[in-house]
Amino acid sequence: MKRLLIIIAVFALASAASAGNSKVGSAGAQFLKIGVGSRYQAMGEASVATANDVYSMFWNPAGLASVDNTAVGFTNVNWVLDINLNYVGLARNFEGIGVFGVSATVLSMGEQEITTFENQEGTGDTYSASSYAIGLTYARMLTARFAFGGSVKYIGERIHLERSQGFAFDFGTLLQTGFRSLRLGMSITNMGPEMKFDGPSLGLRYDNTQGPTGSVPVELKVTPYDLPMMFRVGLAYDVDFSPNARLTLASELRHPNDNVEQGAFGAEFGFAEKFFLRGGYKIQYEEEGLSLGGGLNTPISGDTRLTVDYSWQDFGRLQSTQRFSVGFTF
Repeated sequence: MKRLLIIIAVFALASAASAGNSKVGSAGAQFLKIGVGSRYQAMGEASVATANDVYSMFWNPAGLASVDNTAVGFTNVNWVLDINLNYVGLARNFEGIGVFGVSATVLSMGEQEITTFENQEGTGDTYSASSYAIGLTYARMLTARFAFGGSVKYIGERIHLERSQGFAFDFGTLLQTGFRSLRLGMSITNMGPEMKFDGPSLGLRYDNTQGPTGSVPVELKVTPYDLPMMFRVGLAYDVDFSPNARLTLASELRHPNDNVEQGAFGAEFGFAEKFFLRGGYKIQYEEEGLSLGGGLNTPISGDTRLTVDYSWQDFGRLQSTQRFSVGFTF
């Protein structure tokens, strides 16, 4: 109980610190906010108390402690404006030590034509942009009911010739309250120092017509940007209708450092732990709202199981996004 109170106090202080500096739209590396794991998108991303697979490394590292043997998962996100995000995660349980996981997230876009003030129709050259995050996660059951997990991530972004790199940390807890199946989850993600772009295109020459040299080298000043830190706290509860039918209800509150407080509700109906239907709704989001999806979990050989999930999410004026996830446990 003392450990739990200390961890809750740390999370509360971190959330309070970020609340004092809340600036809507002020953080960069926004790809870190694009969720992975179609199960959780379909449930409105009410995930901090429900995550229990390789995608826990994104939502709540403590959930990774639920991985029994070895698990691998892949998600493709068909994001807006022809942007794609791919995620892959691998986790392995080492008995008596804990669960270790590695993950990689890559966001990419197609080639874009370069325009300038003098050539507003295009210069004939193109540029591209991409972002990535590579993470290492550790999670462990500290007691029979309480799990803790943490991640360290190396983050990089590129726009044409300019690049930015940095590190971030995630921490999470998951508590089985002891009241039937009620679970309490908390996480704080993307804690890290500011990042800043640098590259050869920032170097220019300034024509100093009144000086003796005619022109002098200068460099464009680039403003550092914060990472999109997020504090989550949520509950999950299972309702068993029969030995083969279960309904999971989840709710979550979120405090981002670059937006207003947000929330989500989600539900998952499972039959025989094989077929799943899901739905959710986000609160206090500009465009995002309703989400729906389904999944299949089936054995394929021996102890190996295949999981396939799909989600659809309404994006208001930006229409919708779709996600596909495939995973194996063995």
